[in-house]
Amino acid sequence: MSTVLLVVGILSFLIIVHELGHFLAARFFRVRVEEFGIGYPPRAFTFGRWGGTEYTLNWLPFGGFVRLFGDVGEDQHGSGSFVDKSRGIQAIILVAGVFMNAVAAWALFTGALYVGIPRVVAEGEGGAAWLMVAEVLPGSPASDAGLAPGDKIAGISGASGAAPALTPEAVTDFVRERGGEPLEITYERSGTETTVTVRPAHAVIRDAPIQPAVGIALVLVSTEPLPILQAVSQGLISTYNAFKTIAVGLGSIVKDIASGAPALQDIVGPVGLVGVVGAAADNGLGNVLALAAFISVNLVIINLLPIPALDGGRLFVLGIEAAVRRNASRLALRFLNTIGIAFVVLLMVAVTYNDIVRLLA
Repeated sequence: MSTVLLVVGILSFLIIVHELGHFLAARFFRVRVEEFGIGYPPRAFTFGRWGGTEYTLNWLPFGGFVRLFGDVGEDQHGSGSFVDKSRGIQAIILVAGVFMNAVAAWALFTGALYVGIPRVVAEGEGGAAWLMVAEVLPGSPASDAGLAPGDKIAGISGASGAAPALTPEAVTDFVRERGGEPLEITYERSGTETTVTVRPAHAVIRDAPIQPAVGIALVLVSTEPLPILQAVSQGLISTYNAFKTIAVGLGSIVKDIASGAPALQDIVGPVGLVGVVGAAADNGLGNVLALAAFISVNLVIINLLPIPALDGGRLFVLGIEAAVRRNASRLALRFLNTIGIAFVVLLMVAVTYNDIVRLLA
């Protein structure tokens, strides 16, 4: 139950941050904000009205919303109307939401690094560090032995002794000099320690076919907290890397859809997110903050997709309006919003179904 509340809390916080971006930009450009709601209707409580905006608490505790005077599809004009503003201002107000999510991701990554989360470090950096498997080549001796990314290497030895140090360079040199010799690799996964036997072979690494290897890429990982200024700098890099990772993943999904391959089986929905957040919570506050940052980046990219009812869809319509130099009809906008909402609901149902199937399996 506590994990479910944590998931609701994270998603609600990130959506409220998103709506706060729209709210601040609208107020800056003198667009009237009629309501800022926490949660979704039906309404439970009204905090009050300040500056012409009604602040409410609603019964569905998932996110929030801002209601603008003269929003798209509403025939409301006059002082403070959203649709009466220039298309450039409308675009800025729409983009402000995803901008706030990007800033939130940076702040969350900064907090995670300041508290301490696993991060790749150079040899001699980051205090206490351990050796972790970053990648396993398919069909390699390591893959055949069951090693997987994320495994913590606890030791590696052969008939002539053990590796002089557990660093990527020392282990690589140790393996390179023992082609064909059985080596015992001890690793830890999910708190369980396992020992397997592998034999370094040739032709494992494409660019170095004569070099004996077992087919794993290794990195040093540390959870030492960073000083605040270094955490701020590294948090910006982590945010950029998250954008790159999610964009590549989204591209793969689109490619799968275009080729007719299953594309939703690896996407985690609200139900699956409970397990993901629960696992992060078990590993400390830093991991929860980092996961929340990653979700925030997801919200940025998803909201920028040209799907009606999302910010990206509205920006797309604004672009078309600017190109043809006239406004789209209210009927067309409402129809597009209905199609967009139906698509999002259908997608959520499909993803939730996959979550439940994974849980039952």
